[in-house]
Formats: sequence, C-alpha cells, structure tokens
Amino acid sequence: MSRILMLCGDYAEDYETMVPFQTLQAVGHTVHAVCPGKAAGDFVMTAIHDFEGQQTYSEKPGHRFTLNFSFSDVRAERYDALVIPGGRAPEYLRMNAEVIAITRHFLDAAKPVAAVCHGAQLLAATGRIRGRRLSAYPACQVEVELAGAEYASIPVDQAITDGNLVTAPAWPAHPAWLAQFLAVLGTRIAL
Repeated sequence: MSRILMLCGDYAEDYETMVPFQTLQAVGHTVHAVCPGKAAGDFVMTAIHDFEGQQTYSEKPGHRFTLNFSFSDVRAERYDALVIPGGRAPEYLRMNAEVIAITRHFLDAAKPVAAVCHGAQLLAATGRIRGRRLSAYPACQVEVELAGAEYASIPVDQAITDGNLVTAPAWPAHPAWLAQFLAVLGTRIAL
C-alpha cells in the first residue's frame, strides 16, 4: 500500500481533513498528517464549512485534529502520494517555502495528488499546474486560471482526474473524489 502525506493546517475544513485521513487508512494506506511548525501529537483546529443558502459557505468550529507525524521529519521523496485538504489552511500554507517545495516534488514527479476545495490555492502557488484541468471551490477559479490551468466547473458532489491530479469543489464530492484518488493510487478493494 502507499505512503501518503497530508498537508494540514489550522482551520482546514473538518470533513476534508478527517474523512480522507480515516478513509485512506481504512483501506490500508499509511497517512502522515503534518503541519509546519508542529510535531506528532500536536493538533490543528478544523472548521466546518456548510452550504446553507448564503452567497458563500458558513463556518463553524470543528475539531482538534491530532497530527500523527512531525513536519520537520518529512522527506517528500519517501512518499507515494499527497493529499491537500481545503478550508482556510491552504491560504497561508502556500506562503511557506517548505510546503511549496514539498508540493512541487509531487507534481514534478507525477505522483498522485488529491486536492479539494481551497487546496487549489496551494497547487496554484507552485507554478506547476499550467495546462492542467482541475476543480476547486468556485471562489478559487480566478487563482486556478491565473496559474495557467483550466478551471473545471463541475457540480459540488463531483470530482475530476487529470492524469495524476484528482480535484473536487468541496466535501460533498468525497465519494467521487476519494474513489478517483484510490483508482489513481491503484488501490483495489474486493467486496
């Protein structure tokens, strides 16, 4: 099974952090959840984003998500794949040079990468998505296009795969997003 790195941060979206973390482990993958400046056993606060009829999502307090690996011990070349949850974390994680270097490693090596919602902000900041087709939360469309990628406007419960890159607009897409990512990983589930 694969060794997967998950880039986390405070106020990442709760479902977009917890669900892939638990799902990927449940099917046998090793997932290291990390955050710059934090060690295994530390936590990040999450936020729950919901769609309640306003012009944008609402935000409510989430959970304390416990990290299981230290950021200072991350060596990108030791991982097979990368997961980038959405929420507000990508907004500031993209300002961290180490996070950018790690993300570029996965994109440059054509390793599987899954990003949801605002995770596209981090992808755009790498300068490595030109010519790709990806989805994200609609508010990130401008950043995706300014980075030279094609924004895929798809329903909130759908996902899109472009080679090794699997993206989705938000957490309602988890069934499609995770299924497509598992396919890119080569994961076989027998019923």
